[in-house]
Formats: sequence, C-alpha cells, structure tokens
Amino acid sequence: MMFESRKWDEIEVGQSAELKRLCTADDFYVFAAASGNHNPVHLEDEDGDGDGRKEAYAPGMFVASLITAVLGNLLPGPGTLYRAQSLRFHDHAMAGQELCARVEVLEKLPGELLRMKTEVRRVGDDALIVEGEAEVHAPQKHLKFDALEVPGLISQRHRHFEKLLEKAEPLPDLVTAVVCPEEPVSLDGALLAAEHHLIEPLLIGHPEKIMSVAKELGRDVTKFEILPAETARDAARMAVQLVNEGRAGAVMKGHLHTDALLKPMLDKNTGLRIGKRFTHVFVMDVPGVVHPLIVTDAAINIAPDLETKVHIVQNAIDVAISIGIEVPKVGVLSAVETVTPAIPSSLDAALLSKMAERGQIIGGEVDGPLAMDNAVDLAAARTKGIRSAVAGRAEVLVAPGIDSANMLAKQLAYISHAEGAGLMLGAKVPVILNSRSDSGMARLASAAVASIHYHRTCGGRA
Repeated sequence: MMFESRKWDEIEVGQSAELKRLCTADDFYVFAAASGNHNPVHLEDEDGDGDGRKEAYAPGMFVASLITAVLGNLLPGPGTLYRAQSLRFHDHAMAGQELCARVEVLEKLPGELLRMKTEVRRVGDDALIVEGEAEVHAPQKHLKFDALEVPGLISQRHRHFEKLLEKAEPLPDLVTAVVCPEEPVSLDGALLAAEHHLIEPLLIGHPEKIMSVAKELGRDVTKFEILPAETARDAARMAVQLVNEGRAGAVMKGHLHTDALLKPMLDKNTGLRIGKRFTHVFVMDVPGVVHPLIVTDAAINIAPDLETKVHIVQNAIDVAISIGIEVPKVGVLSAVETVTPAIPSSLDAALLSKMAERGQIIGGEVDGPLAMDNAVDLAAARTKGIRSAVAGRAEVLVAPGIDSANMLAKQLAYISHAEGAGLMLGAKVPVILNSRSDSGMARLASAAVASIHYHRTCGGRA
C-alpha cells in the first residue's frame, strides 16, 4: 500500500478518506500497556463492570485514535500534524467488531490549516461510535511512502485455551485410556490433565516401566489403575476394548507410533468406526487472533479425496461447535480463490461449498476455494472482491492435504507462537494425539477439547 501526502493547495473542500480496522482483544491489551489505562472493562479476561460477564469494550481513545490513521496515512497524509480535535461519543465498540474511521475536509483555513469532520462507525449496522472535528496542519511537502514496516506486537497469553480449561474443568472427569505412558512426557501429560480434573486416566502398558517413569518424575501413580500390557500392540487393543465395554470415554496416545495406536481402532469387527473417516484437527490458540483457529487435516489423511474431505469438514465443524463456535465459518483452502480446473484443490473446495449449501454438510458456513490471505484477512478478501460470511473471517481452515495442513500448523506454532491441541475425530470417542514437543498448556487443552466434545456429543455415557 502506498501512502501519499497532499499539500494544502492540493486539497479541496469535500474531499474525504476512510480506513477500516477489525478490533481485537489484543489491541486493547497493547493499548493498556502503552497508555497506562488498565481499566478492566476493556480487557476480555476481566468482568470490569460487575455484571457477571467478561467483556472487552474498546477504550474510547483507542477508537478515536483510528481517526489519526486516516489523517496520517491518507488525507492529508504523511507529514500531517494535529492542532486540535473534538470528540463526542455516541456508542461503544467491542473486540471482534470492525470499525470504519472517516474524515472529510470542511474548510481550508489560513496558515495551511484544515478543518476536518471526523467520525468512526461500526461496520455492519453503521452505528456512529464517535464524531468530532479536527484541525490539522497540512504537510509542507509532497511526500510518498510505501506502507512502513512496524514491528508487530503479540500477546503470549493462552487466552482461548484458558477459556477451554474453564469450560472443561467443571465437567465430570473423562475416563481416558492412556496407551503406553512409558516415558516422562507422555506420563506427565496424562497426570497433568488428571490434576486439572479433565481426565481420570487408565494407564495401559508395562507396569514396571510406568512405575519407573513415575519415580523419575517424582510423581505418585498408585491412586490410578494400571492395566498390564506387554507390547504397544497389546496396549492399543486393550484401549479399544475398554471403549467398547463402556469403561473409557477417550483414548490418549502415549509413547507409541500413531499407526500402532490406530490399527486396532480400524478393525472392521472390533474397532471404533462409526461410519465416519478418522480425521485430525488442531485447535490452535494464535496470539492476536480473536477466536480459536482450527486446522485440518494435519496428521491422518495424506491425500484426501472429495469424500474424505466431506468427513474432514464435518468433523471439524462438530468440534468447533463443541468448543463454543455456534456457526463455524469454514474456509476451504487452495492456492487461488477462483475455481481453476488445473488446480484440483480449487475444484474440491467449490464442491464442498456447494455440498454445504445443499445440506450435505451441516452446522457451519463453508466457502471455497479461498487462498490463505483472503480466508483470514478481511482487507485481502475485499481487495479480491470476495464477499461472503466466511471470507476474511474463517475459524476453520481446511487444507488440500496433509503436507500443507502440517506446514500451516507448524508455521503458526513456530513463527506465530501459537499452541495447538491435537485430536482425532470420527471414532466412537475422541482420541487425544499429543506430540513430544507439545507444551503443558497444549496437552491440557487437548484433554479439555476431548472432554468438552465427548460430553456434548456422547452425553457422558462411558
């Protein structure tokens, strides 16, 4: 984007400019840190007005500051300096709402001053949030800049995962078959989830190995049931048996290969199939994103065909509803946002979108093909002329295959500092798939999502 200033003699009365911005809860934390205004009514983790609900009202001066972006970037542009600004507030904005700041030249004053009408409105209902007038010194020279690179500020808080824990901890402990917790990371993850009253673990594996690892960790496992299994194959089979007998409502992967865990679940006679394909989701807590972001399928289906993608989308919608997204917005990704026969993923995306429209996929809004930028960024979607309920607002990202999904999830983790909770869906019960590199919070979140999803979809039968 190019920013270009206009000198006083280049400006005419009636000229106007505007900018739109999606407000996030992180914006308000950054504003609190910069301004010193720590009023809890602006911070989403607090109930700042005592009404029993946590809210994130936009600080008034944050909203007003959006006006300065129009003045300094567009009209008059770079080099503009304030002389005066009046403000009158009419309504409140909140995190997650998009605002439009607009300025209009009312009068040209001596001394190369401009009197400007200023306002900020909420996009959607056009509600007036704040209005006023500004007097500014127009730039002395004609200047032109590419959009300047400003270092980004991110919040390292686990906002979304903390909310999932709050939602899951009051639920009954989910009896979980933990398969081969025979090394420190896998056993510690199960015990951590038990301490938070997310799961009641049934530890399946070689008893001596489990006890040795517990001693190494300095943890007591004697209060939990340990079910002997000599091999990983035996342990995985026992986990399936416990689910079929109604003794377990979830399975957690320990120290064994995913293939070894899944093989007995896929058995046509004794496995955990329920007519759906097994698919994987990452529920991701991405700093700066106002909602949890679901990425699928990054671990199970390598090159899914259209039928498999239907299950991938439906399973992702189901878990999104479980974690509190009422009508999930699903962006089906491709390299382009137009249907292009030479790019098969764009054809699949268009078909999935149509199938959702016809009721073959239910519970969410599905749109595609969408490129990554116009799936998650409103400005990018508008630039491409894409207007839908999903474009720029996607809460679920469906990748073309396992390679792209896995790369997307790891980019979010290692570049955007996101945390990911991993879960396999499509079986009788949720299957918690943790990685050795997962943090404690990611492991807790995986158990929390499993518990929330189980109690919503299975009714707590096990």
